[in-house]
Amino acid sequence: MQRQSIQSFPEWVPQDVQHYLDHTEGGCSIRQLARGLKCHPSTILRQVRRVENRRDDPLIDRAICELAAGHFGDNAGAKTPLYDDAAMLEAAALEVLASLCQSGAVLAVAAGMEKAVVVREGDRAMSKLAVEQSLAGVLALLGWISCTRSGRLRRYHITPAGRTVYSRLMALRENQARAKLEQGFGEAQSSFLPCRRQKPKERRSRYGLGETPLDTLARLLDKSGEPFLQRDLVDAGKRLREDFELAQIGDHLAQNQAYFATSGRCGRKPPPCASPASSAAKKRAAAAMAALGSGLNDIALRCCCHLEGLEAAERQLGWSARSGKIVLRIALSQLKSFYDQLDASSDAAHNNQMIG
Repeated sequence: MQRQSIQSFPEWVPQDVQHYLDHTEGGCSIRQLARGLKCHPSTILRQVRRVENRRDDPLIDRAICELAAGHFGDNAGAKTPLYDDAAMLEAAALEVLASLCQSGAVLAVAAGMEKAVVVREGDRAMSKLAVEQSLAGVLALLGWISCTRSGRLRRYHITPAGRTVYSRLMALRENQARAKLEQGFGEAQSSFLPCRRQKPKERRSRYGLGETPLDTLARLLDKSGEPFLQRDLVDAGKRLREDFELAQIGDHLAQNQAYFATSGRCGRKPPPCASPASSAAKKRAAAAMAALGSGLNDIALRCCCHLEGLEAAERQLGWSARSGKIVLRIALSQLKSFYDQLDASSDAAHNNQMIG
């Protein structure tokens, strides 16, 4: 007899586990599942066998039993899963995954114990973290932890998939904290109608319209509380942009002058003649790009000259996330050294000229 599910499965439950429970607990045949999913019955059969073999693990068996009791069956008082959505599960699993990412950390589950424990092998201080076995079972069911030693005391280590999930959750938390720090309470709901008794106070814009990616990075702080970009590095990037803009403006003006200039040579336009300042700026910008070399000059040209965001630059260059700011800081350091040498040589040439 086929039994219907009381409620739909949470979004974090894998598809193969859902098919397994629909077949074993719901009484739905493999051909019926395959017909609904528009796949071959052998695909569903392999999934069912794979989940059945995984039930040799007590944690996985516990998690499957809790899912079955919460969504099928006649036990009205059965314990339902504690995590109804992925956000609740990830929030509860973050601390456990963080502890397991430490060197020598294992999750130990003993027979007859109500809770699992995360300990570090060889740690004299014996720092422990108690974990509910229902949560540990969900982590094992999702493949974030795996059993490395069976017996009365089973030991679980974090898997590469678990480390990937932990990195994603930490990056998401850092982005949320950074957005909250930068935006403040700007996202809070406010009334559209001003108060009649008091004159509405105009909100001062925190950032200027002409803000560059360097200005955004200059506000970031590293782990020690120091600015991520020192002021001299930001000035070096702005100096490169000034040379780049001056060279572009000089070429544009020269082309306009050549276009509107009159000539008696059968209507031919005379060749454009750039100003000395524009030519010098172009030479400095070209020399700076050559001093940076390939790779560094790409990120410097995109972020300093074209004012392209770091995320867009990383996507266009094929780099990993949050690696562009590190490469950009290296490029700005070399750019500062180049301008320091250029200023030193200019001062030396000026002093020699004065002496001569």
